[in-house]
Amino acid sequence: MPTTRSATRAQTQATQPSAEVPIAAPKNAKAGQTTKRKAANASADVSGKKKRVATSKTDVLEPAQATRRPTVPPPDSFIPVLLPAKLTFSLEEAKAHLSRADKRFEDVFTRLPCKPFEKLERVEPFRTLTTSILGQQISWMAARSITHKFIRLYFPHLPEKPDDNFWAKAPDAPFPTPHQVAATDVPSLRTAGLSARKAEYVQDLAARFADGRLTSQKLFDADDEELHEMLTAVRGIGRWTVDMFAIFSLRRPDIMPFGDLGVQRGVLRWFLSLHHPTYRIEISPQKLPKDPNKDQAKPKKPKSSQAADDADALPVLSAATTWTPSPSLVPQRKQRPVHWKRPRRTHRSCSPYPP
Repeated sequence: MPTTRSATRAQTQATQPSAEVPIAAPKNAKAGQTTKRKAANASADVSGKKKRVATSKTDVLEPAQATRRPTVPPPDSFIPVLLPAKLTFSLEEAKAHLSRADKRFEDVFTRLPCKPFEKLERVEPFRTLTTSILGQQISWMAARSITHKFIRLYFPHLPEKPDDNFWAKAPDAPFPTPHQVAATDVPSLRTAGLSARKAEYVQDLAARFADGRLTSQKLFDADDEELHEMLTAVRGIGRWTVDMFAIFSLRRPDIMPFGDLGVQRGVLRWFLSLHHPTYRIEISPQKLPKDPNKDQAKPKKPKSSQAADDADALPVLSAATTWTPSPSLVPQRKQRPVHWKRPRRTHRSCSPYPP
């Protein structure tokens, strides 16, 4: 039989593998123009790629977004050394000396007890200095909350929201050792509410107690200048912190924190009362020791009546010292006429009379 062209074409297609037949572009399509079919296929491929990429990113980010648990080292065998509960001077001689210099001190000492020097308690230097750093530049309530969170990092059995009974026993609560704090990383410390700077300051202090550069015995034996040099070498501790530690922890005399704004104001008010009768120095009734028997027998009075009825008040700067200018020095306001009417403003101009 003669071989025709159609038979040859059928044999060729049977022997070769099937391949995708390209779709011919329409004749009226311009160069570089995409057909609707190709555009639909391309958008489907791109959307599929985006979905796959988003799924993979979500899988990668899920573990990173999980909340980080602070890593805290376990407790060690460190035994804190407490400072001895004794005075380095005679309290009675100090009171007598101040009373001879100014008789008003005698009445102050009679009515107000000096608790830091009369009720002596043993102090642990590392705990005291750490608490002082944590409470810098914030209110006392915020400092108490951050200190409690800091302790709970190492003792999670403590209550998360303590009540009044807990705060009454707070000085007896456990405290981390210098080795524990020095081995704790900064991100873990920041989970307790510490700033990055305060976390570094606490770590520096803990490292010095851990390696022996600072000890309770060294701080107790050092004189005032050596104490200042040792403590100011720690990051975050300045002159004021050293003075407070020397007064209330080491109980040393002749310490004058002249940089404290409260001390400056108190000294100013104390000496101004000697030179002018209108300046008075008095003790607030809230600062006086309370007698539980009197509190139960008498009903509570308002603060104003308590201050007025306190006949034993010492001569403190009060409202009597407020300067009242004379009427001649006060600028008088321009008075309007009796039958004056506000003129109607047709443009933005300043009126000769005040509004």
